[in-house]
Amino acid sequence: MQFAERLKPLQFNVFADMDQAKAEARAAGQDLIDLSLGSSDLPVHESILAVIAQSLTDPATHGYLLFHGTQAFRRAAADWYQRRFGLRVDPETEVLPLIGSQEGTAHLPLAVLNPGDFALLLDPGYPSHAGGVYLAGGQVYPMPLRAEHDFLPVFEEIPTPVLAQARMMVLSYPHNPTAAIAPLSFFEAAVAFCREHNLVLVHDFPYADLAFNGTSVPSVLQADPTKEVSIEFFSMSKSYNMGGFRVGYAIGNPALIRALRQVKAAVDFNQYQGVLNGAIAALNAPLESVIPTIETFQKRRDAFVNALHQIGWQVPTPLATMYVWAQLPEHWADKSIEFCTQLVATTGVAASPGAGFGKFGEGYVRFALVQDPEVLEIAVQRIAQFLKVSPTAVKQG
Repeated sequence: MQFAERLKPLQFNVFADMDQAKAEARAAGQDLIDLSLGSSDLPVHESILAVIAQSLTDPATHGYLLFHGTQAFRRAAADWYQRRFGLRVDPETEVLPLIGSQEGTAHLPLAVLNPGDFALLLDPGYPSHAGGVYLAGGQVYPMPLRAEHDFLPVFEEIPTPVLAQARMMVLSYPHNPTAAIAPLSFFEAAVAFCREHNLVLVHDFPYADLAFNGTSVPSVLQADPTKEVSIEFFSMSKSYNMGGFRVGYAIGNPALIRALRQVKAAVDFNQYQGVLNGAIAALNAPLESVIPTIETFQKRRDAFVNALHQIGWQVPTPLATMYVWAQLPEHWADKSIEFCTQLVATTGVAASPGAGFGKFGEGYVRFALVQDPEVLEIAVQRIAQFLKVSPTAVKQG
C-alpha cells in the first residue's frame, strides 16, 4: 500500500511520541505527573455547562449546523473583540466559527498556498502550523526565535529569494512554547512587513487572556484595524477551559475568511449547536470572568518557578501562557528528547522536548502548568532526584 508523499514531514509529532513514552511509564508502574500537554485541568464554569445541558433536550439543536445557523455565535465573537480590544468586527463577513484555532491554522494554508510556496513560521513553534503547510504542498521557512531577541523573529534575516516565493507568515504571541509576549510595536512592524511583501499575516492567539502581573497582550488586529492583511485565531480552550469542546473562531480580512470558509465547507460542518450555545454564554460573560483562571495559573507559575530555583535551575518567570520554557542543564544541552523520555521513565514526570517544536527549540524543555502547586513542587523534587542534585546545584549550559 502506498501513501502520499505529503505525509512524510508529519511522521514526527512531539505529542504523539510523548504519549507513547507516558504509556510505557504507566505500564512500568510509574506514578505519572503529566506536564507535557497544554490541556487545562480546570473545570468549565457551571453557567456554561448549564446552557449546554439545556440544549441537549432541544431537538432543534440535534441536526447539522451550517454557517448561517452560527449567527448568534459570530455576533458574540464580534462583540467580545470590541469589548476586549476596541475593534469593530462585522460578524457576517469577518468571523468564522472553527473547531478550535488549530483547525484554522491547519486549513488556511490550503486556501493561501500553491505547491512550492513558502510559509514563514516561528521556530520553535506549534507543530500544527507546519503540518498545515506541508499538507498544502508548501515549504516551511523557519524564523529562528532566540532568547537574545526576546524570542521574536528578526524579519531582516529572511532571505530575499524566500520572500519572493512566500505567501504567508504565521505568528503566535503569547507564544507556545517559549511563553514570550510581543508588544504592539512588533505587530505594527509585522503588518508593515507583510503589506510590503504581499504576505498574509496569520496570528494564532489562544493565550489572549493568560497574561500575569497585569501584563497586557495586544491583538494583531490592533495593528491592522482595517484587516488589510491579517487574520487572527482565538480558542475557547485556554480562557474558558473548553479544550475538549473544540470551539474557536477566526476574525480578520473578509476575503481570507471567505476562502477559509470554502475549505471548511469541503471538510466538515460546525460543532453541535449546544456547544456553541455554551460558547456564546462564555463570550457574553463579563471579561472579568476569566480572572480566577488567570490567578490559578499565576499561582502555579510562581510555585513551579520557585521550586526550580530552589534546586538551582534558573529559569525565567514567564509573563503569559501556561508554560515554563526551561533551558536544559549543560549535560542535556542537545538532548531534549532523551531528557524527556528518560525523565518520564524514571520519575513519572512528563514534559515536552524543545526539539519537538523545531530545530531552534533544541536545548530546552517545556513544562505545562496543568497541576496544582503542591503537585508541581513534587514534580520538581523528582526532577532534582533525576538530575542527582541538591538545592542550588544545577548549572545552565
